Amino acid sequence: MNELHLGTLPASYSRVELAMVMERTRANLHGNVHGGEIMKLVDSTAGAVAQRHSGGLAVTAAMDEMAFLRPVHVGDILRTFAQVNWAGSSSMEIGVRVEAEPWDDPSTPLHVASAYLVFVAVDGNGRARKIPGLGPETPDEVRRQREAEIRRAHRLSAKAEILKSRDGS
Repeated sequence: MNELHLGTLPASYSRVELAMVMERTRANLHGNVHGGEIMKLVDSTAGAVAQRHSGGLAVTAAMDEMAFLRPVHVGDILRTFAQVNWAGSSSMEIGVRVEAEPWDDPSTPLHVASAYLVFVAVDGNGRARKIPGLGPETPDEVRRQREAEIRRAHRLSAKAEILKSRDGS
């Protein structure tokens, strides 16, 4: 993407949805789908969004939050829905909602997890590169951007406090 024409993009530009049937090989010792399998799908979905928004390679920098709300069972169809919530100069927050369609009642999708990941766009040498801004178009997208800014402020504040404590200050 040409840096002279970065501008802003709407969240809808890079929105992604993925779906997979949860197989027995993804189960944990309790017989439910292993949380790590869900996290992998969340990261893959967010990565696709980050690459679309940034116009190239983007890498996971942090998983800011991951909340598991209910178990996912073998045979369920797992769906991930993701979009950019906030974009800075080279980093962006991607929000991911995870729903399961139970194998025995696919008419009732269940919200099973939510996550927020931070991605950084990188060039061929692994250095951060500029990305387009985010132009929220709906009240929901404005809310998502505002909440992402709060999470970013908390993340940066926590990092500063940790570094301060390491210095003995």
